[in-house]
Amino acid sequence: MNDQQTPNPADLAPDNADATPDASPATTPEERIAALETELAEMKDRWLRAEAETQNVRTRAKDEVEKARNYAVQKFAGDVVEAFENLHRGVTMLPPATEGEPEVIGKMREGFEGVERFLLQRMEANGVVRKPADGQAFDPELHQAMSEAPAPDGVAPGTVLQAWSSAWTLNGRLLKPAMVVVAAKAN
Repeated sequence: MNDQQTPNPADLAPDNADATPDASPATTPEERIAALETELAEMKDRWLRAEAETQNVRTRAKDEVEKARNYAVQKFAGDVVEAFENLHRGVTMLPPATEGEPEVIGKMREGFEGVERFLLQRMEANGVVRKPADGQAFDPELHQAMSEAPAPDGVAPGTVLQAWSSAWTLNGRLLKPAMVVVAAKAN
């Protein structure tokens, strides 16, 4: 037959192969099974907790990446809003078109208005949205009250009477509050 002998498994096993830290030579097989089942339950619990923590870390990381993507341009968007508001103030200060005015003045007015419309469209396409405040109920989440004025007839107290600027949001988050004058409550 074969010149090689099959090794004896007892010779290959270390001296303490059956020993575990909590096993003693006097334990019965039932006690050993119970101890192993307890150890298995503990390991399963640790594994499930580790899996849950890993999922939480993934979720937090995904949320942080999404926030970074949506709000990384916040400072730049604020600067663009300031530039837009200056352009808007300039356009509103242009005198209305009159008959006999030089053609170049009319063309300049149309050009400034076109730039204003285009800039507003591009801002909105990128999540920067203007929220006009005139006539709206005062909302402390969107408006900053600069002063109060007596409410005219037919206007409810707490209504925005005049907006010095609009509120602006970036992907739903307040970027810049509207500066407003609010109708005061009657005394």
